Amino acid sequence: MPEITRSFDGQTVVTTFEMSPGTAADLMEALQAAYAEFICHQPGFMGAALHMNDAQTRIANYSKWKHREDFLAMLRTPEMRERNRVIGQLCSHFEPVMYEVMGVY
Repeated sequence: MPEITRSFDGQTVVTTFEMSPGTAADLMEALQAAYAEFICHQPGFMGAALHMNDAQTRIANYSKWKHREDFLAMLRTPEMRERNRVIGQLCSHFEPVMYEVMGVY
């Protein structure tokens, strides 16, 4: 599990996925496979966590990267582009957003 600290100077990415309960399990399986088989092995990857809400309508993903460029390079690979096409069919919307840690309590 990634540790959240104010002193982290890498790239934090929070991605939210919106889906129906009917596709929630398939989407979670696709995301878990993407991390286990591909993303975890990419340069600059430091850790991630996947969370699903009780209604099975949203998944939140928190990931840490050494550099912004590492995350962007991973997204541009042919394998991740293909995986994102599949992921996009399993949800109504997903959006990765880059953040800076501003406080930890």
